[in-house]
Amino acid sequence: MRQVRSRGFTLIELLVVIAIIAVLVALLLPAVQMAREAARRSQCANNLKQLALAVQNYESSFQCIPSGSLYPCPAIDLVTGLPSCWGFGVSPIVSLLQFIEQGTIYNAYNVQMGVYGSYPPSTNGPITWWANTSVFNMQLSVLLCPSDSKLLQQPISNYVGNLGGPFILNGYSGAFLPTNPPSTWVSPNVPPQPWLIPKTLNATIIGMNAITDGTSNTTLWSEAVSGSPLAVQAGTGKVNEFRGFFNTNFMPNPNNLVASPAQINQFLAACNIVAPNSFSVGPNGVGLRGTSWQMTFPYYANYGMYNHVGSPNSRQCNCSPIDQVGLDIYGTSPPTSFHTAGVNAAFCDGSVRFIKEQMSLPTWWAIGTRNGNEAINANNF
Repeated sequence: MRQVRSRGFTLIELLVVIAIIAVLVALLLPAVQMAREAARRSQCANNLKQLALAVQNYESSFQCIPSGSLYPCPAIDLVTGLPSCWGFGVSPIVSLLQFIEQGTIYNAYNVQMGVYGSYPPSTNGPITWWANTSVFNMQLSVLLCPSDSKLLQQPISNYVGNLGGPFILNGYSGAFLPTNPPSTWVSPNVPPQPWLIPKTLNATIIGMNAITDGTSNTTLWSEAVSGSPLAVQAGTGKVNEFRGFFNTNFMPNPNNLVASPAQINQFLAACNIVAPNSFSVGPNGVGLRGTSWQMTFPYYANYGMYNHVGSPNSRQCNCSPIDQVGLDIYGTSPPTSFHTAGVNAAFCDGSVRFIKEQMSLPTWWAIGTRNGNEAINANNF
């Protein structure tokens, strides 16, 4: 009886099958990645929606929008009479905790102990805030954009409040306002720095009735890629550059805060041509954006705030040789994200929209002001 032998794959057939599978994977993988990013972007938009609704509920309860930076912080050193927060202000997130289902954390916060100071083993600054570290060391999921790969050890917030701008045109013109000028107090041994105090400061407590441009035409929150524990270099791509800011020394006279749109465009051009391989500036070049959700620095835009100077996802830069970290006054601190071609932004009416990187600067400036009386064409964003 003749035995029939089964025939296996030849080497060529096996290679053809592998090649077909590789092609299919190559075709499907981008689609899968796009679907996952769409889901992350949707979750990010939902987080912003929750924060926008929290502000509306807060405003309904107290007839005002939370302070962009409660500065000086309410904690006062009884010996020196100075703020016990090392110059840091309280962020609006703290005020909103009870409106984002974090009432337990809010109740555990001891106002008299402060929000920041030195941390062990260093004791060269206020330490009363240690009593609150169990609260402020908590990472809140509603403050995290899933597209950002967090590099900092500290709890962060990927969501930042609108301060308005450009400052040198309109002052603090956004929805969030600080309650005091920046740097009215620096440290016990350093007097107030007059060049850091803006001449057009209009900081006060406002409600939604102050948004005369229309709540649907004024941004409230956007997003920011968190900082890096290491200095970053210009020219290494947005993924790296988003985590730091760079020096331009553009403004020759920091006491003159009056400028024209043309001068702002010149500054932004100088920011775009920062020399490749230049390292980010700030405290040892470390990017601290989004660090510690409970605080905003007197230089607000470096932490929990952003301004409408440069367009979304553009480079962050300063423009003063004297003050290299005060980006709310002397620089551009735009919203940034790892979403493709733009950022999510929540508006004062509670809506969330995706803002494209290519938005024209006049339109970007216009949606950053609460009472600029600009005519805004919805087709432009």
